[in-house]
Amino acid sequence: MTSSYTWTLNGLEKMNIFAGELADTLRPGDVLLLEGDLGAGKTTFTQYLAKALGVTKNVNSPTFTIIKEYEGAYPLYHMDVYRLGEESEEDLGFDEYFFGNGITVVEWAHLIADQLPEEYIEINLFHTGVEGQRKVQLTVNGDRYARVLEKVKTLENISD
Repeated sequence: MTSSYTWTLNGLEKMNIFAGELADTLRPGDVLLLEGDLGAGKTTFTQYLAKALGVTKNVNSPTFTIIKEYEGAYPLYHMDVYRLGEESEEDLGFDEYFFGNGITVVEWAHLIADQLPEEYIEINLFHTGVEGQRKVQLTVNGDRYARVLEKVKTLENISD
């Protein structure tokens, strides 16, 4: 089952609230795919999510290391696969993360589409052209994530 919902967020505080509310619905084994405009806030969203999950270390983009692990309420696995490129067929053991005991966030996930699990949450972040404003589209694939979407889309305090 695939479905989606879109919000317009005015300012980073709204993104912080959105990440926190989403974090409350997550559990080990969940996979979030981050896509969207360059500079739209994929790493910032991950930082807010990490904070909501109890991560106390500084979270930054794992561009050169590909995967960073953080400890919080659950392990958080943060991947940035941009440097792998469209042609990457290298097996980097992603399954250990996707089906592990933590929550996995993958920036630029389309670059490893053939290695992704069948069920996931995809978050697309786009600039709207208005200063500080972003469109956030949350698309879910799978029954478990459909329930997450139903809960999150009722949030009234994130969209203006």
